[in-house]
Amino acid sequence: MRIVVGMSGGVDSSVAALLLKREGHDVVGLFMKNWEDDDTDEYCSTRQDLIDAAAAADVIGIELEAVNFAAEYKDRVFSEFLREYSAGRTPNPDVLCNAEIKFKAFLDHALRLGATKIATGHYARVAQNGKYQLLRGKDASKDQSYFLHRLTQEQLSRVMFPVGELKKSEVRRIALEAGLPNHAKKDSTGICFIGERPFREFLNRYLPKAPGPMVDEKGRVIGEHIGLAFYTIGQRKGIGIGGAGEPWYVAGKDLAANKLVVVQGHDHPLLMKRALAADETSWIAGSAPGERSQHTAKTRYRQADAPCTLSHVLETEIEVEFATPQWAVTPGQSVVLYDGDACLGGGVIT
Repeated sequence: MRIVVGMSGGVDSSVAALLLKREGHDVVGLFMKNWEDDDTDEYCSTRQDLIDAAAAADVIGIELEAVNFAAEYKDRVFSEFLREYSAGRTPNPDVLCNAEIKFKAFLDHALRLGATKIATGHYARVAQNGKYQLLRGKDASKDQSYFLHRLTQEQLSRVMFPVGELKKSEVRRIALEAGLPNHAKKDSTGICFIGERPFREFLNRYLPKAPGPMVDEKGRVIGEHIGLAFYTIGQRKGIGIGGAGEPWYVAGKDLAANKLVVVQGHDHPLLMKRALAADETSWIAGSAPGERSQHTAKTRYRQADAPCTLSHVLETEIEVEFATPQWAVTPGQSVVLYDGDACLGGGVIT
């Protein structure tokens, strides 16, 4: 098959391309540039990433094309990202980027290049059992199905995840043995377009500061915040409250009064939630699981699954009840439901 592989310059996508080439497919690499504002080498590694992707493509023996999706990214992902922050929520741009750029704009571009399928270096798997299923990656510590939960049947029919069956250590070993120059490149941890730069400083460029009172659970003013958009539920660093006793955490936002609610202690009751509501739901199978069905769910990426019940299902909204209270459930993040290894889909926590 003709397969277009999204190559980021990292080891995972390079090994994905290598494995497909070894299987005898007609492989083309595609490097996506999604961000242009202040694209300096200090934080944004686009130029170096392109060099790394080209060097890997050269060793693998495939063509590499660079394509610019910065306009689509700004329109579909970044504008939504700023809207969510302005509304006091904490969005997950990687979820939106996958839905709108990597598996829409990139997929459309690849099909125009005559591709049968596209592939990426995500740690996830696709199975077909009547319908397409999205499964967790075999490496539990690297699984990225959480970020892919908005994919549709049509998208999954066109997608391959060659490293999904492997552990990260195996991916690095394959890269080293094949002589890929990026075999030891460290994983990127920054938000997809911001890179590793200080986040508050970045946000400050696009959102106005709107200071207001910082209050404890009894409503007593104990400080001043710089603007609700600059804080997230469960945040501990950068709040600016010292003193004795347990550390302070952000526990809530009163948008109407422009107040930031902070509490002392990691397990304060205001940080624990037994239920949540979510909207903008999206289901891998095309329809929601049944009401009162039992699953596990994550309310943030780096979190263990927790047993839950889908207590209420509407057309684009759900309510989820957990068997045990969940820490720092954050509006704007995604709740993603699973049955074993199968990712079912999810929604944006409201």
